Amino acid sequence: MLIPLAALFILFAPPAELPAPSPALPTDAEAITAGVSRLVAMQEKGPGSDIVAEWPYEGVYRVGGKIPYGYRVGGTSIACLALMKAPGFAADTARKDAVSRAIDFVAKSKDEPLLSPQYDGGYDVRGWAHCYGLRFLIAANKANAVSDAQKPAVDAAMAFYLDALAKTEIPQVGGWQYARSGGIDVPCGTSPFMTAPCLMALVEAKASGLAVSDELIARTIQALEITRGDSGYVAYNAQKQTRDDTKQIPGSIGRMCAVEVALAHAGKKDEKRLRFAVDKFFEFWPELEKRRKKSGTHLPPYNVAPYYFYYAFVHAAAAIEMLPEADRAELRAKFRETLFKSRDADGTWNDRVFPRTASFGTAMSVLALMEAAAVDAVLAPAKAGR
Repeated sequence: MLIPLAALFILFAPPAELPAPSPALPTDAEAITAGVSRLVAMQEKGPGSDIVAEWPYEGVYRVGGKIPYGYRVGGTSIACLALMKAPGFAADTARKDAVSRAIDFVAKSKDEPLLSPQYDGGYDVRGWAHCYGLRFLIAANKANAVSDAQKPAVDAAMAFYLDALAKTEIPQVGGWQYARSGGIDVPCGTSPFMTAPCLMALVEAKASGLAVSDELIARTIQALEITRGDSGYVAYNAQKQTRDDTKQIPGSIGRMCAVEVALAHAGKKDEKRLRFAVDKFFEFWPELEKRRKKSGTHLPPYNVAPYYFYYAFVHAAAAIEMLPEADRAELRAKFRETLFKSRDADGTWNDRVFPRTASFGTAMSVLALMEAAAVDAVLAPAKAGR
């Protein structure tokens, strides 16, 4: 299942110096370069297509025996976010060509019936396409990756994905849910796992000049706020204000980081909650590791599914960068040491039993490694002027 991502994906120049690694670890530059190379090699043809344009996410869920369209668009979009954000994109012909093919695929997918906001299924994975398809195309425009010939289709697709998010918002509660039942008009609890990246998509869309309702953003903020307990715990879903369940914090760390990062992007930063989420991530990430590359989905005692693993990592990386600058160096070093514990020998990361899903894990890990670099690049001009 797809997921998420994370901070605003903005093209930037890499920092001049990357953090010094532990002797046994690759440098960030080495790991990112290897990950990018593997991602380009993993791009594949879609069903019935002769064009190598996709990075489909593969989970246990199928539609008609096939990988759902939402997973195909969502997985492709996340892979491209990593390819565009990593250093050297503008001069890398292979990367640019791979992203260009993906732009065509994601843009034309607006016409796919299985992505229609009128679709009345129960398990609702269309939203991963709506959310990440929108985020990818916005980022592609920022990276100057959209050709003049592609621009009309990209503009139409961004409008479609944004409209689809508005139309699939949960009635009464707000937010989005991938495990809803009973049809689109039946109220259900909001999923912070899904709603957090959707809020970031809305913020990014508004910043890019698209017409986004302030009321929709306000409802989405409120939908995330009700998932939080007083301690910092975040519920799996919520229809009303969450009561703390601190015993379940080990299974909540990915949601905790994602919710605080998303709310911060929307102007609702809470440093105390961000710090709590980061602290608990480091304390309990081994509970996620127990489920990585294992079969099944939500299993006790914490109902952690394998697909939470790199979702948690990329949002923890973003959360670290929202803490005071004086605290970041130590946390960055601790984070990268933890991330490299799950890196495979071929330079990829994978949280599932499916080999194909290494594209998702690798993309999320590259994005996580780039978080500190992105912040450093933004801060560097300001520091130079002091």
